[in-house]
Amino acid sequence: MNNKELFEKINEILLKSLKPSEDLERLIIEGYLDKEPFNKIKKLNNIEQNPKYHPEGSVLKHVLLVVDLASEYKKYSNDEKVFMWAALLHDIGKLTTTRVRKNRITSYNHDTEGKDIAMNILNELTDDEEFKQKVSKLVRWHMQPLFYDKNLPFFQPQDMINDVEYKEVALLSLCDRLGRGNLDEDRIKEEKERIESFKAYFEK
Repeated sequence: MNNKELFEKINEILLKSLKPSEDLERLIIEGYLDKEPFNKIKKLNNIEQNPKYHPEGSVLKHVLLVVDLASEYKKYSNDEKVFMWAALLHDIGKLTTTRVRKNRITSYNHDTEGKDIAMNILNELTDDEEFKQKVSKLVRWHMQPLFYDKNLPFFQPQDMINDVEYKEVALLSLCDRLGRGNLDEDRIKEEKERIESFKAYFEK
């Protein structure tokens, strides 16, 4: 398959598969994601995460969990194709930002760097400018609900809503938060309540 054909194949998986992770893993095992730009997705398997927040392991393992959840939630999105590609690429910035600082694994600014990496990947795969912009902007802003929760200065509500719809960010963030290992029912309920709080900020 050439890049355009593989793009369409992955697009079909993201939009139609009930569990996209299984089909995506099959593509990886069969070597389809060995070449640029798809190898950037495969390389996420080499990027470790802080086990406190991500007991599931590598960034790729997390992304596959998120994509499976996104396949369940995509019906609530305004644009399922944009939403699913944003789920697949939301942590692509961890390729260049992951560091060990004071014995802790961090990925500061992976949202902002991820926007550019996502755009570079999609530039090689499609000429649909609106689609590329929407996906990369969702990647850019996917951390905003967490910044809101923690009252961090990186929360930029006005800049965010100039770029994306807050409900789309909330939906992606929900999948991001729930796409982790070892979450019990209380933690799942808590994460859903935090997302509702984020949405309520914009609905005042």
